[in-house]
Amino acid sequence: MEMILVSACVLVDVDGRVLLARRPEGKAMAGLWEFPGGKLEPGETPEECLIRELGEELGINVTKSCLAPLTFASHTYPDFHLLMPLFVCRRWDGVVRPLEHSELRWVKPADLRTFDMPPADEPVASFLQDYL
Repeated sequence: MEMILVSACVLVDVDGRVLLARRPEGKAMAGLWEFPGGKLEPGETPEECLIRELGEELGINVTKSCLAPLTFASHTYPDFHLLMPLFVCRRWDGVVRPLEHSELRWVKPADLRTFDMPPADEPVASFLQDYL
């Protein structure tokens, strides 16, 4: 079974809310809410991936020093296994915009479990409720 490495980020605003991004139509798991990020490219570190992905998906600039390792998710889907290191970021430059997602929403950690998420993200939502 193929293993896919995806790096994701929990963006936390000044009010302690977390950013969720809705997967667009035409993509796998369309309509589900996720933490922004994406697949690592060959030779890329998880932090480099996030810096690139957050720029492409949200139009923001993040530096490596603002990405703190938080936890990881490991989940077996029917046709691949996902390993997802998760970082937290509280500082970035620019205004968050939905460049690749159908919608963005800032959510209080206590409300994270009310959103339909991919199976790999669900345990992370529970973890964040206690962590943040």
